[in-house]
Amino acid sequence: MITYQVDGVKMPDIRRRDITTWIKAVAATYGKRVGEIAYIFCDDVKILEVNQQYLQHDYYTDIITFDYCEDEALRGRRDTISGDIFISLDTVRSNAEQQGTTYDEELHRVIIHGILHLCGINDKGPGEREIMEAAENKALAMR
Repeated sequence: MITYQVDGVKMPDIRRRDITTWIKAVAATYGKRVGEIAYIFCDDVKILEVNQQYLQHDYYTDIITFDYCEDEALRGRRDTISGDIFISLDTVRSNAEQQGTTYDEELHRVIIHGILHLCGINDKGPGEREIMEAAENKALAMR
């Protein structure tokens, strides 16, 4: 089940049913089923608080994904994905402006970015950012 919540912001104008169907289709391309996924749309203040409290990072970001797979060794190999995905709508908006894309396009990119993390795709190591971008583009083309 996928839920969509807000914390300090207005719910973005998304078609939740369509987004849910899209997310499930993308996850299926990686051999995954969707378990419990919670999207929490928030502002920069909240995402900074979450980043500091849980990750000990002192900076703003567009997305934080918490993977609720119990066993670290199985992460990326299990067939059901579950987690919480925090998205700062403030940062999504500024990233869209900086990258010359629309808010809607950037929001959908970030929405699927969290799912791709839960499917086992990383973006911090050497060459991983390019793999993530390719996966995002492939997923966005499915929308």
